[in-house]
Amino acid sequence: MIIPKLHYIPKGNSPKEVLENIQKACTSGIELVQLGLENVSEKKFLKIAEEAREITSHFQTRLIIENQFKIAHTIKADGVVLDKTATSPTEVRKLLYTWQMIGGTANTLEEAETLLTKEVDYINLGPFKTNTNEEDSSPVLGLNGYTLLVEALQTENPIIAFGGITTADVKGLLEAGVSGIAVSEAITSNFDGIKTFHQLLQASSTAEQRHTFE
Repeated sequence: MIIPKLHYIPKGNSPKEVLENIQKACTSGIELVQLGLENVSEKKFLKIAEEAREITSHFQTRLIIENQFKIAHTIKADGVVLDKTATSPTEVRKLLYTWQMIGGTANTLEEAETLLTKEVDYINLGPFKTNTNEEDSSPVLGLNGYTLLVEALQTENPIIAFGGITTADVKGLLEAGVSGIAVSEAITSNFDGIKTFHQLLQASSTAEQRHTFE
């Protein structure tokens, strides 16, 4: 299972704007969209997720749903990413199709190691420098944090950095050993930036080597 190096987390002031941003990102060449919606009912989330699935399918872009694994199953999304308060990945695995991937979110070495025992396909590790989740007061990791955690984990599972990442941060993060990045603001404010992110992410031969050996 190859997991793209660049994940887009769409934001918007309304569901319509979120969908428009997904469309723009797909048009600009994004390979994976991570959809999460706050303060909407499950019924409303399902409707928006169905529309997002239509857009992403048209562009052959992968769609990952945050936490709502039943919706991910219903719309045949490419997978789910679970935050720290969500249902255990082991339990979620039983309820998804075998081909659907599961990501887990971690902030510490202990959390990341626990996720690996629960057979996640990749780890969202962060936040890097900004934490926009009001319910989660996880400390920011910075480059040193990533370097130490990636080294300690010694895993072939892709590690995706998130949290206020811009194009200027990519080189340092790749050197710290992450496999890829999840970006929201920097892409939403400039969809042409997707091309730049892709160029920067391909520039690391070390990340390539880490995940190609068997």
